[in-house]
Amino acid sequence: MLVSHLLNRLIRVGSLSVINAYGHTHLFEGSEGPAVTARLHDRALHHRLFTNPSLALGEANTNGTLTVKDADLYDFLDLFGRNMELSGLSHLKGTTGWINWLLRRLQQWNTAGWSRFNAARHYDLSGDLYDLFLDADKQYSCAYFPTPGTGLDEAQEAKKRLIAAKLILEPGHKVLDIGSGWGGMAIYLARETGADVTGLTLSAEQLKVSR
Repeated sequence: MLVSHLLNRLIRVGSLSVINAYGHTHLFEGSEGPAVTARLHDRALHHRLFTNPSLALGEANTNGTLTVKDADLYDFLDLFGRNMELSGLSHLKGTTGWINWLLRRLQQWNTAGWSRFNAARHYDLSGDLYDLFLDADKQYSCAYFPTPGTGLDEAQEAKKRLIAAKLILEPGHKVLDIGSGWGGMAIYLARETGADVTGLTLSAEQLKVSR
């Protein structure tokens, strides 16, 4: 089990029994402390816990592929918290740091061409689709609801008004709106403050609507 290499170095206080997806039990223990048993229910989890333990643990607990036996989740977190504090995370980072760095680089690899392709797949769809869940101005970021009864259109208007106020814009100021979407925010800022606003989007459909 790949994750054994991490746990052998990490567990200095208490004990952790891990029953892997094949039914084999592995014991990791240090000085006297809390005792926890965890059961893995997915073979793929062995690899995920090794390459990205901080993310895989949370996901596995949420989707049920990791369960805690003879204790509860708080005991499990307490055990890990104590040992991570003692180790300063140095062993965990040293073992997996380069792997996580490489995986992150691969996952985030995105050329200009791929960026345009990804934007087109998401945004260059029928406007009727976005009309189903966006406001009339097609704002794609969180709205500001000053009261519980505020509607979506009013909340998006409140958001634009709040942003404009925080920017303290005046006529002649220049604003670059990166990821300007369908242009609602850029148009609002230009109209209400007199600023010179330039919007950037990779989506041909959004650009068409903005113009």
